[in-house]
Amino acid sequence: MRQPLTYTSVAAAALLTLGCSSFGSGALTASGGFAAGCASLTGNVIPARQIGLPSGNATVDSAQVVAASALSVAERGPTPAATITPAMPEYCKVLGKIAPLDPQAPPIQFQVNLPAQWNGRSLQYGGGGFNGVLITGLGLVPAQRYETPAPLAQGFVTVGTDSGHVTRPGEPPQAFARNEEALVNFAHASYKKVRDVSVVLMKQAYGRAPSKLYFAGSSEGGREGAVMAQRYPDAFDGIFSRVPVLNWTGLQHAGLRDGLATVGEGWIRPAQVKRVHEAVLAACDGADGLVDGLVSDPVGCRSRLDITQLRCASGVSGDGCLSDAQVKAVQTLHSPYRFGFALANGVREYPGRGPSGENIASFGPTGGWIAWWLGQASPEFPPKPNNSIAWVYGAGAIQYFYAQDPNYDLRQYTPEKFEARVKAVSELMDATNPDLSAFHARGGKFILLENMGDYAQSPYAGIGWHASVVERMGRSRVDSFFKVYAAPNVDHVGTGGPANADFLGALTRWVEQGIAPSGLQLVEQSAKPPFTVERTRPLCEWPTYPRYRGGDVNSAASFECAR
Repeated sequence: MRQPLTYTSVAAAALLTLGCSSFGSGALTASGGFAAGCASLTGNVIPARQIGLPSGNATVDSAQVVAASALSVAERGPTPAATITPAMPEYCKVLGKIAPLDPQAPPIQFQVNLPAQWNGRSLQYGGGGFNGVLITGLGLVPAQRYETPAPLAQGFVTVGTDSGHVTRPGEPPQAFARNEEALVNFAHASYKKVRDVSVVLMKQAYGRAPSKLYFAGSSEGGREGAVMAQRYPDAFDGIFSRVPVLNWTGLQHAGLRDGLATVGEGWIRPAQVKRVHEAVLAACDGADGLVDGLVSDPVGCRSRLDITQLRCASGVSGDGCLSDAQVKAVQTLHSPYRFGFALANGVREYPGRGPSGENIASFGPTGGWIAWWLGQASPEFPPKPNNSIAWVYGAGAIQYFYAQDPNYDLRQYTPEKFEARVKAVSELMDATNPDLSAFHARGGKFILLENMGDYAQSPYAGIGWHASVVERMGRSRVDSFFKVYAAPNVDHVGTGGPANADFLGALTRWVEQGIAPSGLQLVEQSAKPPFTVERTRPLCEWPTYPRYRGGDVNSAASFECAR
């Protein structure tokens, strides 16, 4: 199934669907014209009393018109979507900052993009990793189909922030956590503050507030979306959260444990990763009725896969088998991490990861385990650039957030030694509150997408949070506002199988028309125009998964969502 898609036709359809709202008298709608109105926003001061949390004033440092631009695609990028620079309309680019209360804390930087043709909505983007980089709000929504116009091109005001700190070259990305206000801003406060500032700017620019506010984020940004629903239920009408790092404390501790398991003899070589991946496919690929390189039912795969079958026979070594230490490392990765005390909201463990997606490509020619868990070399002390992302991130988080010592010996760490601090950070960072009653009461809608071949974080953490919400609020009530979906075999960044759909469109229809998501398809497509679709699968609501029932193996119509 190779379907060429025309960008311009999709953009036109989206604009017709969304429409443009009328608005009152504002800087951008005044008789002086769009450019003059945009420039007039420069220097505006938004007093702290208009920001819903304690902070300093917000100041607009610059506001200037950016001309419309065409779609462009780079040859390389950290993710497939990151290579795409969508077409942009004419817009007013507003840059500014929110002053801290602590003079030693950094300001919160923000960018607000005001389109010349506004549809009355806004979309705030989440960040990634430890943030420290200003999110521009100009890219595609996470997991969005590549041919879809960017939200700004659809008429949304778009918003981004650096979360209240800037990561500088040569500085660990976790170093900001030594300042308490910067840590609180990263945890939750900055996103609410920037949301409030953006609403004031929209009132100034267009003469009225937005009719609907949306939030979309992936990974750390997905956590931010969940935090908004839990801590600030009145802030957003609709939230899309992809592969969110919800149990943040659990992930950092599991990451340390999983990394330590691969020190020395436990480290698994790239050729051995390929061997494990082949064993997973042999055990599980065809269980959905089709051998296609995708493990559609990773939960069932757990019972079918016996990693000890790859243990090297006595006196044998090499890339075709695993040593005792390597088998133990895999078993460790697959196992939950259990705390000896309760974290925020009574959580006591972090779920294991896998199987599926061990050797899929994500960052360059290698991905899966190699990019996230293993790196190109066994973990070092301190971490080196050729170590895995999880080791570099997790080791720094343990040192700066929990031990509060950048030189702490990770081999000596246990959470029990720092129990009070672990609990405090968990209360601050973890997005595991099962009580979404306030968000539901004000009409909020939440869509969660987990990629089941994810080794940056465990997809079962998000699935487990949803289950806790169901337990707290009841199935029928939760089904009316909160949906969780799974993309089988797909990596953290969206490679490894069909991973993209029109999630923003589904969310806006649910919020504004009461039409719950239904019949959506996940697509696997080229990241080059015309963004040809290679294969599709039904987007199945958890715990169902796509099972082949006959027909075109690349068409979603040939699959059903089965338990």
